[in-house]
Amino acid sequence: MSPSATRARALVTALVASGVRDVVLAPGSRSAPLAYALHAAERAGWLELHVRIDERSAAFVALGIARHRPAAVVTTSGTAVANLYPAVLEAAHSGLPLLAITADRPHELRGVGANQTTDQVKLFGSAVRYFAELPADDDAPGRGIDAVTTRAVLAATGTRTRAPGPAHLNVAFRDPLVPDGEWSPGPVPGPLQVVASSGGAPVELPRGPRTVVVAGDGAARVADPGIVAGWGWPVIAEPSSGLCHVPTAVLAGRIAVEVLGAQVERVVVLGKPTLSRPVGRLLARTDIEVLVASGSADWADVTGTAQQVVDGISPTGPAGAAEQAWVTRWLRASAAAARVLDQPRELDGPAVAAAMLHAGGTVLLGASMAVRDADLVCADAARGTQIVANRGLAGIDGTLSTGAGLALATGRPVRVLVGDLTFQHDLGGLARGPLETEVDLQVIVLNDDGGSIFATLEHGERAETFERIFRTPQGLDLASLATGFGARYTEVVDAERLAGVLASPLSGRSVVEVRLDGATARERNQRLSDSIRAAMAAAADESDGSTAT
Repeated sequence: MSPSATRARALVTALVASGVRDVVLAPGSRSAPLAYALHAAERAGWLELHVRIDERSAAFVALGIARHRPAAVVTTSGTAVANLYPAVLEAAHSGLPLLAITADRPHELRGVGANQTTDQVKLFGSAVRYFAELPADDDAPGRGIDAVTTRAVLAATGTRTRAPGPAHLNVAFRDPLVPDGEWSPGPVPGPLQVVASSGGAPVELPRGPRTVVVAGDGAARVADPGIVAGWGWPVIAEPSSGLCHVPTAVLAGRIAVEVLGAQVERVVVLGKPTLSRPVGRLLARTDIEVLVASGSADWADVTGTAQQVVDGISPTGPAGAAEQAWVTRWLRASAAAARVLDQPRELDGPAVAAAMLHAGGTVLLGASMAVRDADLVCADAARGTQIVANRGLAGIDGTLSTGAGLALATGRPVRVLVGDLTFQHDLGGLARGPLETEVDLQVIVLNDDGGSIFATLEHGERAETFERIFRTPQGLDLASLATGFGARYTEVVDAERLAGVLASPLSGRSVVEVRLDGATARERNQRLSDSIRAAMAAAADESDGSTAT
């Protein structure tokens, strides 16, 4: 047996023994020993193998799977490895167990001008929780692989550290790269037993101060929704927090903070808040108590104002009359926002997001405007809707591929809401080879022909430069792009048509285009925000004032 085949089989065996059941492969020559071993392992029922031709897309497919269980992506050497970097970074900042397994040339071919050879050692730097190199060892090709792979998977899952994230194994292979015999794996290897570290006991938090909960990305991993509901405090829940369904979640929370935030005396932060400038300003205040509850070894404290970082909290006793009046004031403002959002208007981003979240199932939100549109309406989403977003670094990379990975991991349909630039950025994520598993993936594109999020920022005030260097219209023909990748295409022009699309069974890959006027994006956004703000302020003024004393 060739040493390369032996070490590849040992590595695949160690991965499976450590609990990895999904591997995404981007084919190449230097990684061929791993490809053969993975193919044999899939035939033996050890794992699921998913093949993608583009390394960046492959990494984001693995990232989508990693939202449910550990997943590995395998590439050949050279620029293929560099294309994993965006997904590795997202995994690092989202705390997702993604394993990057990169094939490499043996040491004698490095630094001598050999083809497809660069320095891959610690290429991802501090982004990974663990790195190890497995050099080409022809005398003992399987030596040390079990221990190294176990440590990599444990680091990725955060079993001992409570800080999950990506890990990188760089594996050198010498020729020959083709095995000289078939591999027939036996029974699935047993799992390694590792005792997980435990967090500390919840900290008791006194009742009294006017408190709000800021729930950022992944907040439900820190505190169960049922527990948060029992606290009885207003919840400003970002879409991917997992806490949008808490009864005290506030609709249009970022605007509510502008209206009512001056009276806040204490903030409990869960997860990673990333979306809103008003919330960011609230957390930056030094005249209030800021407490961060984190379920891992890391925590979010962008402005450095947190006075406590704890594993969890437990309020002392039930909410009193003053606290009940406090949350009632926020919920009155939330109801006022709902009345504004329910008024008939032209189809826009928040309306599309609301319809998707009411339709239920799994919804993946793209960065920029899509997730912010959903942020206005997510507190009114259908119970049971799973809302996901890549908020670790909030990039537009790989969004469609992440959706495909989610669908593969869960076996359930996934809807993705993106803008046209995010869609263009990951067109390859629509591709599916005829030998690969079909996914039920519906991509709804808010096509305002460019980057409308910049219109809502200060850049939108500079008309002389805005179109060229910020909005960057592309004039995409979405119908041709979708059908070219084998996906069905539908155009939606009104709310009735959108409701029909969302009510239809979701099968296979499809693209739904909703055209919006990019030239009026700033005015539309401002008009809706102003209406919500005015309604919330009026509702707050109707309060009996018992919380303002």
